[in-house]
Amino acid sequence: MIQPLPATATRLRPWRDPLAVAAGLSDRDGALALLSDGGPLGRRSFVAADPDWTDETAGLDRLRDPALARGVVGLYAYDAGARPATGPRPPVWPDLMLARYPAMLAFDHPTRTVTVTGRGVDAAAAARAADRAARWLDGAGTAAAPPPPAAALTPEAAPDAYLAAVADVVARIAAGELFQANIARAWTGALNPGADPFDVLLRLAGRAAAYGAFWRLGGRALVSNSPELFLTFDPASRRIETRPIKGTRPRHPDPRRDALLAAELAASAKDRAENLMIVDLMRNDLSRLAEPGTVAVERLFGIESHPTVHHLVSTVAATARPGAGVADLLAAAFPPGSITGAPKHQAMKVIAAHEGPRGPWCGSLFHIGDAGALTASVLIRTAAFERAAGRWRFRTLAGAGIVADSDPAAELAETEVKILALREALTGV
Repeated sequence: MIQPLPATATRLRPWRDPLAVAAGLSDRDGALALLSDGGPLGRRSFVAADPDWTDETAGLDRLRDPALARGVVGLYAYDAGARPATGPRPPVWPDLMLARYPAMLAFDHPTRTVTVTGRGVDAAAAARAADRAARWLDGAGTAAAPPPPAAALTPEAAPDAYLAAVADVVARIAAGELFQANIARAWTGALNPGADPFDVLLRLAGRAAAYGAFWRLGGRALVSNSPELFLTFDPASRRIETRPIKGTRPRHPDPRRDALLAAELAASAKDRAENLMIVDLMRNDLSRLAEPGTVAVERLFGIESHPTVHHLVSTVAATARPGAGVADLLAAAFPPGSITGAPKHQAMKVIAAHEGPRGPWCGSLFHIGDAGALTASVLIRTAAFERAAGRWRFRTLAGAGIVADSDPAAELAETEVKILALREALTGV
């Protein structure tokens, strides 16, 4: 039985670059970096290592254990949530990976301060954990980008297969089977000898997103540059928030052309309809745990600009019913609607007809903070790594939401735009 850590010790320290601090810990088991861009949605970054407890066999109910009420990081794989629709499929990743961190650093970007946190069974143990975390600040490594760590990304299927999949989904929509499905392409490869998944994170540093992440646990690692929030939950106010992304345009180096692309996205009837479908789906998902009458769309069709893409983003919020917790929220809303489709159950069946298991991609990486608050990302712009025979192999995907008037060639081009940052980080081209 895992022992609760009720005592907490915190200290304030001067600013250090969180990526450089994470670099000093990157080769340790359980190395964790939740790296934000410092913007409104990503005010804080977190760095940690040396979890005192891990589990790769637990179900969501494990999160009801009071000992896991704070300082916990988890990765919930897409396939675990899709299985009720898809039926049994050979797993490519654990359904749920969990780790608890007695020591953690929190970097507040606007105030340029670092909070050192230690947790323990008593005050002395918490102080020792805080001491350990404080020493990580002195062991910062280099945040310089290394050479490209991989030679190539190899598509798992030819582009024609994706074009055919999109055409099939459009036909299913016309037949009344569903309204929208997010269909993805996959690429695989291997890192060069001596290269490490953390190299990919370093090469993404100039394109930081609100929910960037690196996590190493055993022979697995994850690198994510996700801009998308799945869920936040504040137990004090019981506020739930989700921010689905639907609608994409590439960035352009010419500012005038770039602004026109953003304006085109904002005015696109197709993209607005696609976004609205998912907003309605997320309203339905949140209503399962919300106080009656509290589900509200706070922002509809906002434009968010990232280094390689513009996105159309909406915000849905609600007040959770008393007693609802992290496990309940994840069970009610997972997998995220923006990467499944509508209706969700049927969309996941259609996705399974065209794709193998997704693993971590389009699952969620989540952090449960000291007050029990939840922040969970959608694992888009994400590569999953596994180590075998002394070498890291990886798999990554990119998808597009298919609706009635989708053009297969345009959707194929959208996947290329979405994979661009990871492709360049991995291969340099």
